[in-house]
Amino acid sequence: MRAQQIAVIIVAAGSGMRFKSKTPKALAMLKNWPLIHHSLHIFEHIPSIHDIIVVGRKEDLRRFESLHSRFKKIRAIVPGGKTRADSVKCGLLALDSKTAMVLVHDAARPLISQALVLRLIAAVRRHKAAIVAVPVKATVKEVDAKGWIKHTPKRSYLWEAQTPQGFEANLLVRAHQRKGGDATDDAMLVERLGTKVKVVMGDYRNIKITTPEDLCIAKEIA
Repeated sequence: MRAQQIAVIIVAAGSGMRFKSKTPKALAMLKNWPLIHHSLHIFEHIPSIHDIIVVGRKEDLRRFESLHSRFKKIRAIVPGGKTRADSVKCGLLALDSKTAMVLVHDAARPLISQALVLRLIAAVRRHKAAIVAVPVKATVKEVDAKGWIKHTPKRSYLWEAQTPQGFEANLLVRAHQRKGGDATDDAMLVERLGTKVKVVMGDYRNIKITTPEDLCIAKEIA
């Protein structure tokens, strides 16, 4: 990998329909800070991270502008696309040409730690592509369209993917240029290139805020 300039794309462009709020979910309050501030604070204070790109809905961008004054590493705040993958691609277009590694993170996951991010960066440096994830605790069933169980996967092989996810910049750009079909995370797009993606231990506290109930849980464990 070339000179280690690392950028972070924070995706905050979801409609947040299940969150049931007129306020953008990324700006919902958690412990006196908007959700997005929590992860921005972590990335801002990691020396090896140079740039941060925030991707939001076009109609919300004005509400994100105040982030510039608080977080000096923010390079750009850009409008996203119709899907999450489209929004990440919008963030990629705003990268500095010297960027060697890109971390992609959901603004709706505010409870990351510096240690988690550093584990991920170390894994990307070694393997080119890596994600944080946690082992699944419950038994998972694969079912058909009518609700009948088709298969019970071996639980020890199942991990729940989280963000951030990290990739060599050129690799992630190629993955998004070739994207097709439904992809629920960036690792899925990179896998389609035939590239192996390393799994790094995440954190069970690194929950995604999707509903108002999730925010209540986050307030208890923050």
